[in-house]
Amino acid sequence: MRTGQSRWRGILFRLSAVLLGLSPFLLAELVCRGLDWGRPLPGDRDPLVGFAGIEPLFVLNAESQRYEIPPHRLAYFSPDSFAAHKSPDEYRVFCLGGSTVQGRPYAKETSFTTWLRLSLEAADPRRQWTVVNCGGVSYASYRLVPILEEVLGHHPDLIVVYTGHNEFLEERTYGRLRPVPRPVSVAFRWLLQSRLLSICVRAGSAAFNSPGSQTDGDRPLLPREVDALLDYQGGLEAYQRDDAWRHSVVEHYEWNLQRIARLCEQARVPLVLVDPVSNLKDCPPFKTVPRAKLPAGDQRQFDHLWRRAVSADAPLEETVSALEQALRIDDRHASAWFKLGKCLEELQRDEAAYSALVRAKDEDVCPLRMLEAQHDRLRSVAAGWSVPLVEVRQRFRAESPQRLVGDEWMADHVHPAIHGHQLIASLLLDEMVRSGRVQPAGQWQTRQQELYRRHLASLDEPYFARGRERLAGLRRWAAGRSNKLRDETPRK
Repeated sequence: MRTGQSRWRGILFRLSAVLLGLSPFLLAELVCRGLDWGRPLPGDRDPLVGFAGIEPLFVLNAESQRYEIPPHRLAYFSPDSFAAHKSPDEYRVFCLGGSTVQGRPYAKETSFTTWLRLSLEAADPRRQWTVVNCGGVSYASYRLVPILEEVLGHHPDLIVVYTGHNEFLEERTYGRLRPVPRPVSVAFRWLLQSRLLSICVRAGSAAFNSPGSQTDGDRPLLPREVDALLDYQGGLEAYQRDDAWRHSVVEHYEWNLQRIARLCEQARVPLVLVDPVSNLKDCPPFKTVPRAKLPAGDQRQFDHLWRRAVSADAPLEETVSALEQALRIDDRHASAWFKLGKCLEELQRDEAAYSALVRAKDEDVCPLRMLEAQHDRLRSVAAGWSVPLVEVRQRFRAESPQRLVGDEWMADHVHPAIHGHQLIASLLLDEMVRSGRVQPAGQWQTRQQELYRRHLASLDEPYFARGRERLAGLRRWAAGRSNKLRDETPRK
């Protein structure tokens, strides 16, 4: 009994010592909050990357009547605008993300943002619904934060963020970012709101960064617009297996989601996050790199099994057996995982097929589709900040044959087909109804379908032809067949 009491006394003593050591910091935090010092600003910097320059996405037109995306930014964005003065009955939704938000391979006219606006007009025609498309081609989460900071000044009623596929497109380093235990990353929310931390960060920035500095401390500076590796000839060669870098990219993705949630909470603007969907069933890995330094005997055995698996006359069950044996030798081989998934799909072993196809996506050395670790971080941030998460990926699975998302719903590896965009709009509308932001009137679905029909009829054949041309170009780009020459040495 005395031994147990002594143990508890020791634990309490250590806890008391820790609390005593932290008490000055806790007291300082309370003082800062009481005096309203160090309020975190929307402009608090990303500690991991900076930009050579940031300019507004929206500028006033010549008549000062509307904010518009200027012509020089239309290489990355679709034209869109909103009134400079918000009317009393107007409800503004800003949708942020990459080319999926923009509607690629087509354009804004068939993006989920347009279908959402039409659905809102059908559900409640008494309000003026404005849905602004802020989708930038190849824009990753870290490039969305400055756009969010900007649009929060334009009286939004709702922010929708669909991001995750573009995190690996740009070359950058993470010299200061190291893997941290999961419990440490859970503390992000408190740290991001700490007044004391905000004061320290600003003081350090003032002390170590001179005005006009182009280096911004030790952060790498990215160009004003996206400089994707695949935009250059041979860009696919720049992608090599680098698990540490991949982990850092995932950590940075979570960091930016945290910043997005914090900015919206501080501005008291509701945020909706969307879980992006990928084409698993009909999109092979873009680059397979075998596990390094396999013993010679293992490599010969893997090569033998792989030849058996890809043999045209091999029975299906024998192919599965060969692939399973091969993957026990090299479980990093993305193409083998994909081949296994396709065989299991044919055998109607749906859940096993799904697991293999997900693994093929995650072992892809050129990750143009969102990793499972990113989906996990997205869910964690949504739960931690009590932000709604629209389950697009889950719904696409439910609507797909054998619960395997493929070309039935997708135009390519990450971009939904037009009816896929309509489904996303439907899910966003469901969330707005659930949260009480929309009270649909009777027979609204009939009006919605009529608006959809008339809108599609207004799009001419050249619109769809341009989309097909973009799709062909996008497939060449994803395969590393860009014609643009790259001067820099790619990251290894």
